[in-house]
Amino acid sequence: MKLASLKHGRDGKLVVVSTDLAWCADASHIAPTLQAALDDWDRLQPDLQNLATDLDHEVIPRERFHERDAASPLPRAYQWADGSAYVNHVALVRQARGAEMPETFWHDPLMYQGGSDGFLAPRDPIPLADESWGCDLEAEVVVVTGDVPMGASREEAMAAIRLVGLTNDVSLRNLIPGELAKGFGFFQSKPASAFSPVFVTPDALGDWWQDGKLHRKLMVDLNGQPFGRADAGEDMTFDFGTLVAHAARTRALGAGTIVGSGTVSNRDADGGPGKPIAEGGVGYSCIAEVRTIETIAGGKPVTPFLKKGDTVRIWAEDDRHHPIFGVIEQTVGG
Repeated sequence: MKLASLKHGRDGKLVVVSTDLAWCADASHIAPTLQAALDDWDRLQPDLQNLATDLDHEVIPRERFHERDAASPLPRAYQWADGSAYVNHVALVRQARGAEMPETFWHDPLMYQGGSDGFLAPRDPIPLADESWGCDLEAEVVVVTGDVPMGASREEAMAAIRLVGLTNDVSLRNLIPGELAKGFGFFQSKPASAFSPVFVTPDALGDWWQDGKLHRKLMVDLNGQPFGRADAGEDMTFDFGTLVAHAARTRALGAGTIVGSGTVSNRDADGGPGKPIAEGGVGYSCIAEVRTIETIAGGKPVTPFLKKGDTVRIWAEDDRHHPIFGVIEQTVGG
């Protein structure tokens, strides 16, 4: 089942979306918003699934699904917690600045709590008041949970995953060092994120969803050119069951909590840092990683951060090269 929120007020209007993303059907008679559906998931999910089945069979009223009319599926959320499941990415960044990486990073996930009171729509521009802030894209996989009890096991956390999607978790890289130096974490350096037009139930992903990982390539284009083709199922140190359980270690998670994977990152086939697509590699899911590799190789970064007018495109494909979750496509604006 695929769910989306059409732009309507602060929290959108819930629709079910056809498997091919061409059509949608109003689901507001079942739940007015996606958050309302998540709050009462066990009771409402069967009705939503029946509506989705009827939509795919073309036996109910339907309308064209236009991704430009979609908000992020949760236009705002009670909680947005982003992890760093691809430790390869963390290791490279620390190597570039000459910092030793603690051994615990391979066993204990990194995670921060981001702003969730308002997310960008998947086709909204990325606001950027000052290019010197170092604006970067971050292509990631996310999950949305139901209620998760405090101290949940990995298996309990896995069972609480309701939906899977993608995000562009924008970072202002040049503001991060100053904030981290204060010892109190990110705030100004992590502006609003955008999410894929559609979130998908794990069962609808079939074999692409295994062991708490999305086994598809995360496609990233920058200004119309291939930038990243990393496999989200590879080199993922911490699966989503582990990430959700980590978030719930000392607190219960409310229905509608979004948990991110962190920047998807693959090592090269020879075990070294990833290579650009033009050199036969799978590329990158953020600019910081290629700048890190440039620093390791040549002593300084060459690739610039995002400038006004740059366009970012993020998606994942099925076996017929059709987007699974729709497409995040954003231009850096004012």
